[in-house]
Amino acid sequence: MNHPTEKPAHRDLGGELPAITEDQRHIGVAHPREGVRRLTQGRGQYIDDIDLPRLAHVVFWRSPVAHMRITRIDRTAAAALPGVIAVVTGPEIAQVCKPWVATLMHLAGIKSAPQYPLAIDRATWQGEPVVAIVAETRARAEDALALLEVAWEDLPAVLDTETALDAATPLIHPELGDNLCFQRQLDTGGVDEAFSREDAVVFEETYVFGRHTGVTLEPRCQIADWQPGRTLAEGRLTVYHSFQAPHMMQDLYCRQFELSEGQVRVICRDVGGSFGIKVHAYPDDFATVALSLMLGRPIKFVADRLESFVSDIHAREHRIHARIAASKAGEILAFEIDDLTGIGPFSMFPRTSGIEGNQVVNLTGGPYKHKHYRAKLKVVFQNKVPTCQYRGVGHPIACAVTEALVDGVAAKLGLDPIEFRQKNVIPDDAYPATGASGIKLEVLSHEACLREARRVCDYDALRAEQAELRQQGVYRGIGVAALIELTNPSAAFYGVGGARIASQDGATIRLEPTGVITVSSSVGEQGQGAEAIFAQIAADAVGVSLDRVRISTGDTDTTPYGGGTWASRGAGIGGEAVLQAGRVLRENILAVAEAILKRERAGLRVYRNAIVDGASGETLLDLAELGRIAYFRSDTLPKDFTPELMVTRHYAQRDYPFIFTNGVQVSHVEVDVDTGFVKLLKHWAVEDCGRVINPMLVDEQMRGAIVQGIGGVLFEECLYDTDGTLRNANMADYLVPMAGEMPDIVVSHVQSPTRSSMLGAKGAGEAGTAGAPGAVMNAINDALAPFGARVSSQPITPEKILRALGKI
Repeated sequence: MNHPTEKPAHRDLGGELPAITEDQRHIGVAHPREGVRRLTQGRGQYIDDIDLPRLAHVVFWRSPVAHMRITRIDRTAAAALPGVIAVVTGPEIAQVCKPWVATLMHLAGIKSAPQYPLAIDRATWQGEPVVAIVAETRARAEDALALLEVAWEDLPAVLDTETALDAATPLIHPELGDNLCFQRQLDTGGVDEAFSREDAVVFEETYVFGRHTGVTLEPRCQIADWQPGRTLAEGRLTVYHSFQAPHMMQDLYCRQFELSEGQVRVICRDVGGSFGIKVHAYPDDFATVALSLMLGRPIKFVADRLESFVSDIHAREHRIHARIAASKAGEILAFEIDDLTGIGPFSMFPRTSGIEGNQVVNLTGGPYKHKHYRAKLKVVFQNKVPTCQYRGVGHPIACAVTEALVDGVAAKLGLDPIEFRQKNVIPDDAYPATGASGIKLEVLSHEACLREARRVCDYDALRAEQAELRQQGVYRGIGVAALIELTNPSAAFYGVGGARIASQDGATIRLEPTGVITVSSSVGEQGQGAEAIFAQIAADAVGVSLDRVRISTGDTDTTPYGGGTWASRGAGIGGEAVLQAGRVLRENILAVAEAILKRERAGLRVYRNAIVDGASGETLLDLAELGRIAYFRSDTLPKDFTPELMVTRHYAQRDYPFIFTNGVQVSHVEVDVDTGFVKLLKHWAVEDCGRVINPMLVDEQMRGAIVQGIGGVLFEECLYDTDGTLRNANMADYLVPMAGEMPDIVVSHVQSPTRSSMLGAKGAGEAGTAGAPGAVMNAINDALAPFGARVSSQPITPEKILRALGKI
């Protein structure tokens, strides 16, 4: 698969914006990401590579049905098998780990039931862990699993979101009073008047989004290692985790097991993909830690691919009825949506399962300058796998609905989709602005992005070719999607809701005696290239070459406290902390140089691994020599002077609830109207993520995210039987996009730096996923336009297309 770009692969985008460091050589330049050679040589260390003394393995007996009451557990045969260490049930684990309830105060009225690591008396979804078996080896634990006897009584399963709140529907948690987790209504006023105007043109449609899940190369896994002391307070817990937010998990372990921070260390080194799947606290996660505390030895849990389908979170199950009104002159007047979404039997801890629907409400209609908007949201419980935040978190749904409505009303008005958007997006010179839902938008560039998208895809030529091919019976479509993406969240995201998830991130930078600088960041590496951009930022901020920068992440004992990797916040939050720490370290280095050289500090610079004369550029002192003197010959320095060559700085974005990015995607497809098959021909993405630190990494993040978005719109869906069992929980039946299905993906950039930080970077990790489903769906419907047919249910399968065409 080729990935062409409109500019050279190793292009430099730094020159398009004013420099932010004295000698900016690395920021804005494409560099291969940190550690890639080590990983491609097979030198990575993932959780399953780690072997500790006395290590034991845990497997879980999971509920095979959607809803059941546990009547008997006979563990005699399983426990008697040689090599089996323990067979543990829910009530026993509950003596060690407290239950949790996943609610947030700023989601008014959200509710959920207490949840335990292992089911106590009922299991509420197929895949809920019920019994843990610990053995000397994974194979022996699985052998014992076959000997376990569990009897149960089937209970009615709540599966259909449409009837979940009906009086006749059983309650999953009777103590809650109904099956409603969360609801929200938003009404700006004037919506009914806008839709009833004499010149109003209305388009409405119902959109369905199927459940799908993240398929990471490395499944969820961990090793919990409790080293007992004479008392509980003297014990020490180390958890090796494949995870996105080490400090969040440290805090949760402390709270659930009544430990102090000093007793808990979480280490997340190499992580084989996350996508939001690894940012939640799972029941089997807490069970693994509890087992280590109970048995006093390290316990390893590695989810196999089959159980991942019923234990990892799902996402995206929505039914949205929506409509748009526009004037006959082509001005968007109002949007209205009614969103019903199912989340499984519990709200996920600690981020809650209400966030995705809440973001759909906030983001729908986002890029446009209309003032009238009404939204209703109901989030209901079901006996299915819990859903929660997955890459994009509501963005793909909001964008697809918004952009399908925009295309639909533009077609009724007889207007070109790009021209209609150009007329209605918030103008680039109108920021800061407030969207109709109340979201605060600092600086966006939809007009510039639409112009660039039109140029980069040669839009007029595509339309001319489309018309010519239609005369030959070939049906191609061009789909456009304008998007906004929230990044760089402030404390308004989780802090105000009571979740102990840091909005800040930190960086510590130290000059070593050899002249190397070591950067320690609370934002971890998940394969997205965070370590590479931190090296580039630090190198420029301090004044050294890239080969003199080392990066350390993913250890709560050694990194500054921070929120971790989620919400596209690595560059914007973590990167700014690195920049600020680097700037201070540079000043401290100059102070040491002043003391050593006995020259005025104002006349000195840190330049390319050395101290130089600011006027002449003459090299005065290599940083390695400065480090040697500072660390080993402090006796030669003034008595009242102490070198400070390690600096820690934290950064939290405080100006806005979020810093929004934006972009435009264009998809080109061909639909075979006899078979219903869709061929993806090409995909273009114009992205504005503020200052681009590394264009190579941004482009590949965009491409990877677009592929995930294409998976959701065309291939991926968790399919349930009428009894609530997942019928395609394997890689043979669950379809993911492969290289053969993917189009060439062209990425281009507009740069509008945020003013909330010196770096000016926004996020880029989720924008591709946010825009691709809407662009592809619009392209398919554009191809079907000559037949008067439309599809609005994702994934868009050949069967759905043929049904829309009336052929089956």
